[in-house]
Amino acid sequence: MAKLNNLLKRANRSPLFMRLLNYRMANKVPFNKPHGIKILEAGDQHITTYLPYKKANLNHIRGIHACALATLSEYTTGLALLRNLDSRKYRLIMKSLRMEYYYQGKTGVTATCTIDSDWLKENVLDPLKEQEAVVVTMTIDLHDTKNNHLCSGFIDWQIKDWKKVRTRLK
Repeated sequence: MAKLNNLLKRANRSPLFMRLLNYRMANKVPFNKPHGIKILEAGDQHITTYLPYKKANLNHIRGIHACALATLSEYTTGLALLRNLDSRKYRLIMKSLRMEYYYQGKTGVTATCTIDSDWLKENVLDPLKEQEAVVVTMTIDLHDTKNNHLCSGFIDWQIKDWKKVRTRLK
């Protein structure tokens, strides 16, 4: 994941690295590949993603499927956290996801997640000095290309120092 953070930094300055980043993410997270999610911007404190209006993302009435919107919310907030935390030091697990839907999407969808360094210090880094794990709620608003507010996602992420994890990856 250190390579991911380096790629995210380079992608924000280079269209070539942005294409490489999107290619890598589609292959590293195969569950999301059919959705065609693209990272549009990878700033120091924000990530902007795009979900295309295509058959794989549609429901029975040809609107963007609720589950595709939930997936975009999880993907974007998780990537924003990974952008700001060292994944070699911290483990992220989605604990829960709640969505509120307002408008039926009939075009592509964008999502932006911003993480302020003060918020990160106050809500994650400082509490982890005293606690084994923290849970933070990331709120994200999704809009269609006509700027209609389609939904809001509320994703609870558990963040834990890898040294405190009892179950290890093989």
